[in-house]
Amino acid sequence: MPGSLPPPILPGATLGVLGSGQLGRMFTIAARQLGYRVQIYSPDTDTPAGQVGDVEVAAPYEDLERVREFARAVQVVTFEFENVPSATSRACAEVVPVRPDGEVLHITQHRLREKTFLAENGFPVTPFRRITSLADLEAAARDLGLPAVLKTASFGYDGKGQQMIRRPEDLPSAWSGLNGAEGIFEAFVDFAKEVSVVAARTAEGQFAAFPVFENTHAHHILDVTFAPAHLTEAQTQEAVRLAQGILEALKVVGLLTVELFVARDGRLLVNELAPRTHNSGHLTLDACATSQFEQQLRAVCGLPLGQTQLRQPAAMANLLGDVWLQAGGTPNWAAALEDPDIKLHLYGKAEARRGRKMGHLTAVAATPEEAVAKVRQARDRLLRAL
Repeated sequence: MPGSLPPPILPGATLGVLGSGQLGRMFTIAARQLGYRVQIYSPDTDTPAGQVGDVEVAAPYEDLERVREFARAVQVVTFEFENVPSATSRACAEVVPVRPDGEVLHITQHRLREKTFLAENGFPVTPFRRITSLADLEAAARDLGLPAVLKTASFGYDGKGQQMIRRPEDLPSAWSGLNGAEGIFEAFVDFAKEVSVVAARTAEGQFAAFPVFENTHAHHILDVTFAPAHLTEAQTQEAVRLAQGILEALKVVGLLTVELFVARDGRLLVNELAPRTHNSGHLTLDACATSQFEQQLRAVCGLPLGQTQLRQPAAMANLLGDVWLQAGGTPNWAAALEDPDIKLHLYGKAEARRGRKMGHLTAVAATPEEAVAKVRQARDRLLRAL
C-alpha cells in the first residue's frame, strides 16, 4: 500500500552497527538480550562492540564496496558515533534502511550545519558565526563580544577542537589553532548547569524521552551525571518539548541526545546534538525498565518504545584511564563494590590511557544527592591499595 510503513524488524534478524566503541558494545548487549544478531563495522579489531557482536568486520569506512557487502548481510544499519563519513552511510542506504538516516548524520556531525539547522527552525541557540579567516574571527569578536568559544566545525567531542577566547589579543593564536579548518565562533553562555535529554522516535512518530539528566564535566569530559535533574517543572517540560521538536524537525527514526545549557536567567539553550545514545544516559541501564540502548534498538527496528521512568533517583560516574594510572595498575574493583547498590560496567578496552573512557559506575538511591555520593565514593575506593 503506497505510503505504508515498513514492517517491524523482529528478533532473530541481523542488525548492523557502524562504529565499535562502548556505545556499540552496550547496544549489542541489549540487542542480543532481545534475540537479535549483530554485525559491527569499523577499521579496528578486538573492539568493545566487536567482542560481543556476532561478526566484527574490520575495514576502512572509505572502502564503500566492503561497506555495501556489510549492509547486504543485515536488515537495518544504525551507528554508535556521528563521525562516520557521510559516504559510508549513503553506501549502506543503497542496500538497507539506515536509522537515523544519513541526513541526520550529515547535519549533526558538523557544528555549523547543526547550529544553522537549529536556528533556522526556531530552536534557542547562542549567537554564532562561520569562521574561515582571521578577518572573520575579528569581525565575530567585534559583533558578538568576548569571551567566546571557537570550535572546529567538524570532528569534535569531549572538548576536542575547542578553545576559549577571552581577549582580543588572543584572536591570532586562536585562528592559528584551527590549522586551516573551518570554524564556528559561539558567544559565551553564562550557564548555571548543563543538562541532556535522550529521546527516541519511531517511523510512526511515537516519541519517548528519558528523565532530564544533569551533567558535570572535568577537563571537558563528562564526569558525573544524575537524574532527575535539579530543574523547575517548567524547565523540565521545556527541555523535553525542545527535544521532541528537534527529533520531529529532523524526522529522526532512532535515538538522539539533546545537550542543553541552563543559563543563569533560567533560559534553556541547545548546545549540541548527538544522533545516538549518550554518556549521560548510561544510568538508564540500572535505573529504568528500558535502557537507552534497548530504546535505540526498539526505535530502529520499528518496535513500540519502552518505558522511560526512573525506578529511583540515580547517578553515574565515568571511569577514565586516569583511574588505572592513579592506581598504578588494576583498580580495586572489590573495594568499589563494597556498597551493594553500586553497579560496575567495563568496556573491554585493553589499554588504559589518560582521558580514555574505560567504564562507568552507577547507583540508585533515595535522592539524587545520595546516588551521586555513592558513585563518587565507590570511584574513590578504586584507588585503595589491593
